[in-house]
Amino acid sequence: MTLPILMLLLCAGFAAAQTNPSQLAPKTVPDDVHLFIPYQKYTQQDNERILKMYEFLRVADVSDGMDVVGLTDVGTVNPEIRALWRDTEDFTHRIFGIAVTARYVPTNKRVHKMDPKEIGRWYTHITPETFMKQLFPGSVLVIDAAEDGESRTIGSSNILAWRKLGMRGVITSGGLADSDEIIHHKVPAYMRRLARGIRPGRNELESVNRPINLGGVLVRPGDVVVADGDGVVVVPREHAEEVAKAALTFLDNVQLERFRKANPDVKIP
Repeated sequence: MTLPILMLLLCAGFAAAQTNPSQLAPKTVPDDVHLFIPYQKYTQQDNERILKMYEFLRVADVSDGMDVVGLTDVGTVNPEIRALWRDTEDFTHRIFGIAVTARYVPTNKRVHKMDPKEIGRWYTHITPETFMKQLFPGSVLVIDAAEDGESRTIGSSNILAWRKLGMRGVITSGGLADSDEIIHHKVPAYMRRLARGIRPGRNELESVNRPINLGGVLVRPGDVVVADGDGVVVVPREHAEEVAKAALTFLDNVQLERFRKANPDVKIP
C-alpha cells in the first residue's frame, strides 16, 4: 500500500471518530452499578455569570481565595501538569473555564494487526471523542489519562476542532503530540508529558462528564478551572462565587486596574 493511500485511510478513520462518536455506551445505569457523585448540569447563563467573575484572576489569586474560604490545599493540581507553552506578553496561554471531563484508561485489548480498518474501528467505537457534543463556549476540556502510557489523546487536528466548538483550552493528566503545531496555533494546553502513539491499541474512553482525577484533584463537570504559568487550580462549583469574591482582594495592581475598568460598579473589599 502506498504512503498517500495509507494516510487517506488513517485520516478517514480519524474523521469517523470526529463525526460519528460511539453510540455503544448504555444510556441507563444497571442496578448493580452505584454512582455516588451526582451529575449537575448548569445553564449557559449561569456559566457566563461565574466566568465573568474569574476573567482577571490568576492561579495565585484563586489559590489565595480558596484559603480565605477554608479550602486550603483543595483544588491545587500537581505541578507536573504544566503549560505546553507560555506567553508573557499577552498571557494568551492562560485559561479559565467550566470543566467538561473525559476519562481514558489503558486498554486490555490486543489485535493481530493494527491496519487502517482496525484503526478506524477503534477511533469510532473504543476510543472516540463523544465529549465533543458536550463542549460549549467557555468550556475547558479536562482529561484524566494519567496511566495510558504513550497514547497521544490530543493532537493538532482534534484540538483545533474542539476549539471551534467554544473550548478555551485543554488540560490532561496524560500526553499530547503535535506540540509544535499546537504552539503555532496558540491553543492553550496543559499536560503531564509528550506522547507519540495513536490511541487505537493503547487506550479506551471510559466515561464523559463524570468525576475524574486530575493530578490528585477531584474535577467534576461544571467546576471552574483556572490555569496559567503557575499551574492549574480547580474550584468546586458550589464555592465558585465566594472564592472569586475572596480572590479579587489579591489582584496585582495591573489586573486590579483592568478589573475596575471592566466592572466600575463592583466594589472590592
